[in-house]
Amino acid sequence: MENKSQCRAPIYEALERFRKMRVVPFDVPGHKHGRGNPELVKLLGEQCVGIDVNSMKPLDNLCHPVSVIREAEELAAEAFGASHAFLMVGGTTSSVQSMILSCCKQGDKIILPRNVHRSAINALVLCGAKPVYVNPDVDHHLGISLGMRVSQVEQAIRENPDAVAVFVNNPTYYGICSDLRTIVRLAHEYGMKVLVDEAHGTHFYFGENLPVSAMAAGADMASVSMHKSGGSLTQSSFLLTGKNVNAGYVRQIINLTQTTSGSYLLLSSLDISRRNLALRGKESFAKVVELAEYAREEINKIGGYYAFSKELINHNSIFDFDATKLSVHTLDIGLAGIEVYDILRDEYDIQIEFGDLGNILAYLSIGDRKQEVERLVSALAEVKRRYQKDKAGMLSQEYISPNVIMTPQESFYAEKVCLPLKDTVGHICSEFVMCYPPGIPILAPGEEITEKILDYIIYAKEKGCSMTGPEDAEIEHLNVIRT
Repeated sequence: MENKSQCRAPIYEALERFRKMRVVPFDVPGHKHGRGNPELVKLLGEQCVGIDVNSMKPLDNLCHPVSVIREAEELAAEAFGASHAFLMVGGTTSSVQSMILSCCKQGDKIILPRNVHRSAINALVLCGAKPVYVNPDVDHHLGISLGMRVSQVEQAIRENPDAVAVFVNNPTYYGICSDLRTIVRLAHEYGMKVLVDEAHGTHFYFGENLPVSAMAAGADMASVSMHKSGGSLTQSSFLLTGKNVNAGYVRQIINLTQTTSGSYLLLSSLDISRRNLALRGKESFAKVVELAEYAREEINKIGGYYAFSKELINHNSIFDFDATKLSVHTLDIGLAGIEVYDILRDEYDIQIEFGDLGNILAYLSIGDRKQEVERLVSALAEVKRRYQKDKAGMLSQEYISPNVIMTPQESFYAEKVCLPLKDTVGHICSEFVMCYPPGIPILAPGEEITEKILDYIIYAKEKGCSMTGPEDAEIEHLNVIRT
């Protein structure tokens, strides 16, 4: 970014001024700059707890910003090419929910792929909108969901011209991108808003030769996980809006659910990280791509693994690929991704982002170096040598098309009964079941439970996937609609 104003970080600067003033705190938080909680100071340091403060006049207020937070929003909007940017302290979950709640009310239809993050379906539970699912294509060899085909989106739009919005994951966890520009054009022709879950696409705004960003593609709203590839603190995120969105109304929607005590640690981390990427993002992300390409080349030399990349592009359901994503298919060495994940952590002290039934994802970003990548590559070579087995009987299918019987809201709040897992076939589920990460539901409220889905859940549990969602933490039982 050439714009000199991007050198500013207004929230950070205000906190630095505040720190020098040595103000006597008769406000919350009650630890009083850490004095009341010495163990916390020992863990986090005086610098950190000293700026864990409450909203006050010199520091502005997240619910109704008029000074430094507003300035930080304006700089972020400029950096991301948006009309408005909101600093979010409830993670990209709260951004996704605010997008949907801003567009949908009870009974409204929203077109979306079924492999959305749980936060999107949670928003439908809250507002009572009706999902119109476009089942994503699946790469059966890799066992991963792809993007939405334009023809499928067009069909859904033509069949549901009364839908209010189209929701797109871009990119997916694995780096798969849909044809966002065309989807935006189609939706806008029918007067529908386009909402983009861009949790894994922060770098699209700052790198070169990367897939198109949501704002550049003309989308109306986008949720950006600054804490994933952008370097800010966990739980901090941006919600971006385009020119045809009423930012004042979106602020009201955000304030329905977001905390009134926004953390200045999170807010300042967003401010500083935006500045960092605006000034240095181009070079930083060029290095990340280079590192990912090097890793793919080395991993593919091992044999048995397949670190996939742009060769998958088909200009439709894989319209583009995010080359920073180091996704590796593991089934051909006879191990589920989750098994490789566990071995890497338990035997090699390497923590990767996630493993599913067929793949692992090593998340590369601005903080990675070549020596760590080399350690990962050599560990994968050893894992293959020590643990490789016959792949017969391995499951890979990651996406099962749901049979939606009721809306998420109707079924979540309906009268329910708790049944043992094996007795639930044919019933309508009233809760979520998912592997986390990636947090994409295998079952969502309102969907029919089938043999295939149960087999998948049992197999994923056996392989060691981290299953979440149901009331029963052991997932021996499921809540279903009382018939």
